[in-house]
Amino acid sequence: MVAIRDFFNSFISNDIAIDLGTATTLIYMKDEGIVLNEPSVVAIDSKTGEPIAVGFEAKEMLGRTPEDITAVRPMKDGVIADFEVVEAMLRTFISKVQKSRALMRPRVIVCVPSGITAVETRAVRDSLEHAGVREIYLVEEPIAAAVGVDLPVGKPVGSMIIDIGGGTSEIAVIALNGIVSNNSIRIGGDEMDEAINQYVKKTFNLLIGEQTTERIKTEIGSAYELNEEIELDVRGLDLVEGIPKTIKISSEEIREALKETLGMIVTAVKQALEKTPPELASDIMDKGIVLTGGGALIRNLDKLIHEKTNLNVMVADKPLECVVRGSGKILDNIRQYEKIIMQTSR
Repeated sequence: MVAIRDFFNSFISNDIAIDLGTATTLIYMKDEGIVLNEPSVVAIDSKTGEPIAVGFEAKEMLGRTPEDITAVRPMKDGVIADFEVVEAMLRTFISKVQKSRALMRPRVIVCVPSGITAVETRAVRDSLEHAGVREIYLVEEPIAAAVGVDLPVGKPVGSMIIDIGGGTSEIAVIALNGIVSNNSIRIGGDEMDEAINQYVKKTFNLLIGEQTTERIKTEIGSAYELNEEIELDVRGLDLVEGIPKTIKISSEEIREALKETLGMIVTAVKQALEKTPPELASDIMDKGIVLTGGGALIRNLDKLIHEKTNLNVMVADKPLECVVRGSGKILDNIRQYEKIIMQTSR
């Protein structure tokens, strides 16, 4: 671990932490905090294969591009689906946050799913190296999220975290700087979007785009009955008439659409609990579960998990930022957290 300590103790700090997510990429810069929070989307010129827009600008193009432009999301299920596009996206994001330090190749901590394979790990490392990073260290997402919400990860006390991202749901019980029991499933916000999309298609014969689906999920999506159910006007293409059409859809209907996907996440939580040693399970009974990630923003998901597990569930403050905030704390206090960093190797 000496090499890691020496690496981070250089006089001129050029360290960044990256939460390379399926839906969103966040970057934390040492001593500056979160400096970038943009969609993991790239628009590509179909003829040349060159990227023409990245992040927010590219996301606005989703579902709206002519034939010679393709807007893609190069991350799938929390890992890299398109190596070259991810490399271009990372290069753009890193150069955006480097600014005056562009001549210095950065050193990076990157957060990865706890269920990542060796091949997927190598793809992350190679993409970052090609994007201009000189040294790469990995931290598992649930541990980074736990650090981000100030759970006592280094103590002999059980802490449980559920981090629901765009491509994965990470459920972990953490103690003594390690994961004691976990369940990493490739189900997250993307599967929720797909469930909503299919429900609207089958129920209303209406074809809707990615951005409309996401708006439905964020504005009226819920996991448990609301005190007051809400409705939303949704526009799409009528599959029978072939013309634009507007329908009204309710939070109750979207809850039905999300039932199966959310049920899989709850099942994964129960499986992680079943593998937890009794002493740590007792700690979790006392302290409860912390919910992080974009999926934590689904209304009343905490109530659903509480009902199914009989444990207290708390939604973290700013759940989308927990993973990158945690990796940022690791950057700022490397001596304290060096045991939880994984150094990549070829």
